[in-house]
Amino acid sequence: MRRLALNATAVAVLIVTIFPVYWMFATAFKPTREIQAETPSFWPLHPTLEHFAAAVRADGFWTYARNSLAVTAAAVLFALVVALLAAFAVTRLRWRGRGAFVLGVFAAQMAPWEALLVPMFIIARDTDLLDSLAMLTGVYFMITLPFTIVTLRGFLAAIPAELEEAALVDGCGRAAAFRRVVFPLLAPGLMATSLFGFITAWNEFAFVNVLIIKARDKRTLPVWLSSFRDVFGTDWGATMAAAGLFALPALVLFLFLQRRVGAGMTAGAVKG
Repeated sequence: MRRLALNATAVAVLIVTIFPVYWMFATAFKPTREIQAETPSFWPLHPTLEHFAAAVRADGFWTYARNSLAVTAAAVLFALVVALLAAFAVTRLRWRGRGAFVLGVFAAQMAPWEALLVPMFIIARDTDLLDSLAMLTGVYFMITLPFTIVTLRGFLAAIPAELEEAALVDGCGRAAAFRRVVFPLLAPGLMATSLFGFITAWNEFAFVNVLIIKARDKRTLPVWLSSFRDVFGTDWGATMAAAGLFALPALVLFLFLQRRVGAGMTAGAVKG
């Protein structure tokens, strides 16, 4: 009975969580007459792609999509490189101030992003980086870096240090041992952190509105999505299609990486 209750609870949570996403995509595929019908249908009776075509043809879609992809990919890549080096130094090396550094990373991760809006605006204004994708990339890098360091630190700590020591005994240097032994085992951790970093930067909305003021061609998709209903009025089909297009890259990335994220990192690496 306990197992049955847990399974029923899990199914109920899944339905409550997934239903808004399903309704968004279902509405995007419905013709306007089905959306405005007095009796709603739970699936499209006459599926159509006209709302997606209207969303793609909207002003600025491809420009904003290109900006979002460029800024998010650059921020996540930089964060992975820096966080990998920082996590390795914290986990494998012994140096003065290591505890204070880890404490500072945790403090930065717990700090609310909203508290940084005004300081970031002042920094961008004083350095002439307002309306700059470079500044936006730096902010997203700053946002994703603490979480990336903390997560990779946990993955690195789970890899037995004996593997590196064996490589060092066999003649590898510190860099070669890390590249040939640790880095391949760290692949699930890199995928997990890149996934969450991508979702965080992709969905960010507040900093774009603060840092990109005049240059509309340098804004990202969240801003485009927020103004989409102003363009189409009460066209809920086009609005839901725009939301679906915005959510699609993160969904595809998650479906591609979700099997690899949970894989065991050191399964079979140590015999005996």
